[in-house]
Amino acid sequence: VGSDAFAIVWNGSQLHGLNASGKSPDAWSPQKFSNHTEMPTSGWDAVTVPGAVSSWVALSQKFGALPFRELFESAINYAEQGFPVGHITARVWDASIERLGGFNGFRDHFLPNGRAPLPGENFKRPDLARTLARIAESEGDAFYRGDLANKIVKQSQRENGDLTLDDLSNHRVEWVEPLSQSYGEVELHEIPPNGQGLAALIALGILAHLPARSSDPDTADFVHYQVEAMKIAIRAAFDHISDPNFAQQTPTELLDEESLRTAAGSITSVASKLPPLSLPTSNDTVYLTAADQSGCMVSMIQSNYMGFGSGIVIEGTGISMQNRGAGFTLENGHPNQVAGGKRPFHTIIPGFVTKDGEPSMAFGVMGGHMQHQGHVQMVTRIYDHAQNPQAASDAPRWYLTEDFELVLEQGFSADVVQELARRGHNVSVFMGREMFGGAQLIYRLDDGYCAASDHRKEGLAGGF
Repeated sequence: VGSDAFAIVWNGSQLHGLNASGKSPDAWSPQKFSNHTEMPTSGWDAVTVPGAVSSWVALSQKFGALPFRELFESAINYAEQGFPVGHITARVWDASIERLGGFNGFRDHFLPNGRAPLPGENFKRPDLARTLARIAESEGDAFYRGDLANKIVKQSQRENGDLTLDDLSNHRVEWVEPLSQSYGEVELHEIPPNGQGLAALIALGILAHLPARSSDPDTADFVHYQVEAMKIAIRAAFDHISDPNFAQQTPTELLDEESLRTAAGSITSVASKLPPLSLPTSNDTVYLTAADQSGCMVSMIQSNYMGFGSGIVIEGTGISMQNRGAGFTLENGHPNQVAGGKRPFHTIIPGFVTKDGEPSMAFGVMGGHMQHQGHVQMVTRIYDHAQNPQAASDAPRWYLTEDFELVLEQGFSADVVQELARRGHNVSVFMGREMFGGAQLIYRLDDGYCAASDHRKEGLAGGF
């Protein structure tokens, strides 16, 4: 409820993009954070306006087939009666205590017995049930202009936060035209910045000019060329992605075909020196995909950012406020520098693939900095190598850290690890699953759909 959301929807005839991310409080400025060495990740100084509720309203109004109130019945029931906590969620919940255990709201709401719930333990959220009921009956108005908004603002004032009623009431979603990049016979579509989906498009645009497409899956060549393209794309994301009203380079410039070709020409069979090439120009998450018998397909993602978000929970409501303010930078003059009334850099990105102008796949890969990297890996496996979406999801993944170190998931052969190291990659193998995200995919068939769900998460693929 206290998070942001993005969506791409095929309504049977065309793609629609929704950016429902919220802005920073108008009172914020670079000077406010001048005593910080990096953006805060907790407390009110990390809280931006939550846009998720507005996304539910906008999607329902534009495409909904059911009355808005009916959409909340199951969620309210789970909040009132409780739900058994999954084993992965329980582990993450317990690990959050170290970062957020000092916040009264987090302790009171999420640690009512002085601890995180155990796997399989039933957990009830009665405050949230009442909040969802108010959102349902007011069609979201209570959250941005009514009683819930007043509770949020009063707690902000009481705890020296900067969020005001004007910040909430002035929030608006934006319907946007998704960006696209051709890759062989298909096109990948992403929401324009402030999200990092542009980086996936850049990487695929570079890969289109490299021999990676013909490399066998899970070989050193297969990983190497994707990683090298992704390095350039990630640097471009760090350098340029911001609230589009503050951008210094447009997505069109960053996706310029000649620019991508030049970048591809800089990639060789050995690892590039760091930092990666600057792209030449003229500048804990929930993912859901759904499709129906009429051909409509939805790719939607929503997140409080770092697990439970900021640690701020609004008293009596169960609303856990996101910490998306941490997505800003303190670098002076950077297009993503923190300021008031500005959308921060976002990691959550819904993906969509079309072929010959028709929908082919709605998908996403949860996991912060893994998301754009995961999009590239899903597209290349499925469309270059005809892997079943579940096989593509199950396959071992690679991950580039923010410092461009290469981490491989367990499953790659020792020969591949050694060969990548020989080529100059700073490579390691991680035995756990947490780093590599979680994919959910729906692939359109001639006579139905093929759905896939990641074993690294607690999701599912279901047909009705």
